[in-house]
Amino acid sequence: MAGNAGMENLITLVNRLQDVATRSGVAMKMDLPQIAVVGGQSAGKSSVLENFVGRDFLPRGSGIVTRRPLILQLVNNGSRKEEYGKFLHCSNKKFSDFDEIRKEIEQETDRVIGGEGISNVPINLSIFSPKVLNLTLVDLPGLTKVPIGNQPKDIESQIRNMIIEFISKESCLILAVTPANTDLANSDALKLAKEVDPKGTRTIGVITKLDLMDEGTNARDILENRLLPLRRGYVGVVNRSQKAIDDNKEIVAAIDAEKQFFKCHEEYKHLADKLGTPYLQKILNQQLSSHIHETLPALRKKLLDQMKIFEKNMKLEDMNLNESAMKTKTMIFLFDQVKAVFSNSIGCYESDDIGKSFNGGYKIYWLIHKRFPQEIEKNKLSDDDLHVRITLAINNIRGVRSGMFTPDMAFEAVAKEQIALLKEPAKNCISQVVSKLQELLSDCTQLMDKYPRLREIVDEKLMLYVRECEEKCQEQLSALLEYELSYINTKHIDFVGLEGARSLMADNNMTRKKDIIVKLNQITLQIF
Repeated sequence: MAGNAGMENLITLVNRLQDVATRSGVAMKMDLPQIAVVGGQSAGKSSVLENFVGRDFLPRGSGIVTRRPLILQLVNNGSRKEEYGKFLHCSNKKFSDFDEIRKEIEQETDRVIGGEGISNVPINLSIFSPKVLNLTLVDLPGLTKVPIGNQPKDIESQIRNMIIEFISKESCLILAVTPANTDLANSDALKLAKEVDPKGTRTIGVITKLDLMDEGTNARDILENRLLPLRRGYVGVVNRSQKAIDDNKEIVAAIDAEKQFFKCHEEYKHLADKLGTPYLQKILNQQLSSHIHETLPALRKKLLDQMKIFEKNMKLEDMNLNESAMKTKTMIFLFDQVKAVFSNSIGCYESDDIGKSFNGGYKIYWLIHKRFPQEIEKNKLSDDDLHVRITLAINNIRGVRSGMFTPDMAFEAVAKEQIALLKEPAKNCISQVVSKLQELLSDCTQLMDKYPRLREIVDEKLMLYVRECEEKCQEQLSALLEYELSYINTKHIDFVGLEGARSLMADNNMTRKKDIIVKLNQITLQIF
């Protein structure tokens, strides 16, 4: 028991190393012992992983669902009944709802990638449960051959290269998942595994969908490791059918059905104790623990070598606290200088050049309050053109019918047309302001010319922040225009309307009457 506990602790230790490596951005360089799950789309990889946990938590759908490697750490939390998940990117939050885990995987994927592409930046997920064995698996994107929808044309080679990057390391065990209702000789997972592991010493075969084989056929030769033998052998499993998934059939019930299938099947019952999901999870736990133990000396040496490289690069031996403090002080001083110069270039708060030339602040003001109105004015229709547009809109809306009143739709059509014309000048104004800001910031960071690497990093961060603000501004502009186009406010103070028109006519008539009275008084005075 003590030996088993020690082996279990090895998996926990490697999990901690994995988390540190991911946070540091060096996960791909660490070559940590792990099990990578490889298989084609619809091979049953997701079902195998969900059966280990006993809960539905992985994204499902058509096409490529897994678009980033998912490092899944299963942690047995002993006698506690609590089951929950925790992500490394939001480690302070517990996910007790497994549907929320699925949504978070999808959202975190979109945050990093978006669109239809893939990325080798992993998502780290730990699931704590008394029902699981300590185990760490890396779920990789499913192999595909034809791009679908907006997927990149080279999606097949992208996925293949990512998988090769993981499984080519000697520290990685390969879990090759193949459905039983396909020809094993044509298994994409086994072909890929054979490329990097030609002797089959690191590959574990998993045969899924044994219940879907044609009548009169079976996978006995494969499961007995006589056809395409692997040193670590094959394990057969029966996953839930798509109908069972759609009907939310409990995984516990599915595992019971799997157990009965193997016990009652004429060709598999002699192997029943070495088939099924529970056995697969147990054998993976044992093989990963043994594999970590075997690779530990090499891993320790690699970590020590890596630490020496880091120390050398950072010159930790020669660096003392005073020098470090001085560098920090210099950096803060430069940042304050850049901030002060930028503030003065925007508003001349403490500048002696206030009366010599236009500063950046006025140039931005001119773009917004002078240039922008001029651009809008260019798009403004003359009274004659506006009259023609309104007449045309009225006639088109009426069609073959005549009418006594101006139709609202004609007014809205012309108004919306004029509002839409504001979009392009507004977008151009934002772009011009952003360009001016980038120019000002670039001028300000010239203070850091003595430290080119520092200036490069600061420029990159500043420009990135400005671009993010530009995107938000463009989004708000589009939203504002959509608001204006979706509802014409006829109650606005500037809208004349029928009552306003009557009021204007009454005012004009009153003015004319007053003018006539004044003229009559003038004539009367001249006569007398």
